[in-house]
Amino acid sequence: MKAIGSTARVEQIPTHIAGFDALAVGGLPLHRTALVMGTAGSGKTVFAAQFLVEGVRQSNEPGVFVTLEESPQDIRHNMLSLGWDIVAMEADAQWAFVDGSASLGDEDVLIGEYDLGGLLSRIQGAVARIGAKRVVVDAIGALAIRMGNVGRIRTELFRISRALNNMLVTSIMTSEQSSDYGEVGRSEAEEFVVDSVIVLRNALEVELRRRTLEILKMRGEPHRRGEFPFVITNGKGVEVVPLSAIALEHKSSLVRVTFGNAGLDSMCGGGPFRDSTILVSGPTGAGKTLMATEFTVGGTSMGEHSLFLGFEESRDQILRNAAGWGHDFARMEDDGLLRVICEYPESMNLEERLVYIKSVIEEFRPRRVALDSLGALGRLASNKSLRDFVLGLTAFVKQHQITTLFTTTVSQVMGAETVTERQFTEFTDSILLLRYVEVGAVMLHGLMVLKMRGSRHDTSIRNFTIDDQGMHIGAPFRQPGDLLAGGGKPHGSAKRTGGRHTRNKVGR
Repeated sequence: MKAIGSTARVEQIPTHIAGFDALAVGGLPLHRTALVMGTAGSGKTVFAAQFLVEGVRQSNEPGVFVTLEESPQDIRHNMLSLGWDIVAMEADAQWAFVDGSASLGDEDVLIGEYDLGGLLSRIQGAVARIGAKRVVVDAIGALAIRMGNVGRIRTELFRISRALNNMLVTSIMTSEQSSDYGEVGRSEAEEFVVDSVIVLRNALEVELRRRTLEILKMRGEPHRRGEFPFVITNGKGVEVVPLSAIALEHKSSLVRVTFGNAGLDSMCGGGPFRDSTILVSGPTGAGKTLMATEFTVGGTSMGEHSLFLGFEESRDQILRNAAGWGHDFARMEDDGLLRVICEYPESMNLEERLVYIKSVIEEFRPRRVALDSLGALGRLASNKSLRDFVLGLTAFVKQHQITTLFTTTVSQVMGAETVTERQFTEFTDSILLLRYVEVGAVMLHGLMVLKMRGSRHDTSIRNFTIDDQGMHIGAPFRQPGDLLAGGGKPHGSAKRTGGRHTRNKVGR
């Protein structure tokens, strides 16, 4: 991969850790040592083991795992829970352990005040025995505790790093931090003796843990800067979500599809484009879920797979609501055209949610996705996390030419509140606003198309009604400015004639 603003590059090897190589602009420097740091539970050992696992799987490069805290048996057991059969790799001479976790009385490891000569000899022997190209040393904090003196720690860690480089292996050492945003390393020496430093964090954010990764330094190599979310999933391990590395390279479709409502299609120039992302904003009860339901049915009616993701109502309630509007979601699922997934937002954080949704889309291959609602997903996340989630999902669905509809709730029942303060409206192609409008003693529904990229659309604000057949788009309001302020009059609504009131029905 070409460097950013540079033509001279140090040779790199890909880690094959999903998303990481994009941040590292190619991978880790060849025959050099990287330090992976983090607090307890941040994923250091998983990241390091995955570096070896993917080296075997994808590059046919054997690896040596040096464990200084846990026993090899514990490592085998823990990694098997991720779907990695290390025992099979050992049997094929693709993986070797060097056990440095033995007791302080082990003379093979301990010489006097703790000399590293014996340990380095064992590592070199294991590398030669299986022809290793990759080495992991987990976790050097255990050595630092035994050495005590910071100056000696730095000298000995430099000795390890230099020895690994001389073995012509690419290596990772792991070490623990005391806090997510504190000093790098326990002894304040580790980061100075290696070529690259990668910091993993597992910070508490709005009552949920959120894992992030940062490449703190990479000598002689460009890399993406900042924190990036990642998740750990069964069978895959670490999967980084490199949002800043997402390229605006998706193709744009000229094909129109239906909203599932002829009146709304007419307002939007014939319907949204195939790759559109649509945001429906409105107060509670204004018709957002109905619009998502009709959008979903618009796909299944054309024989397309549709995915409905609900985060506010149970599955049975979603099916009951759809039936109340004349749509049999259960039959659509039986026919294999629809999948309805309903979960509490609190069941996973947004990065895990994004990875899960992407896996469902890759397996089910829908042509349209309805998500109801972003507000529910964001109630235990920061605005930045929600923005990152929308950006990541939007980029993914656009790459796959999937028409997608999001709903979100605004707090004002009437008035001009929009969703721009959430800072994700720029990622959507169309924005539809639903509002309540008080006309006399009657509460009506109002709908307007706030934006629709690349297409003409109706700029009027229209009344709509809801019955057991769904949503019916009616006449424009006579005073659309009043709608945003909380009041308005549809064409043909109550007017005074000769001292008497006459009222015409709003058209559907």
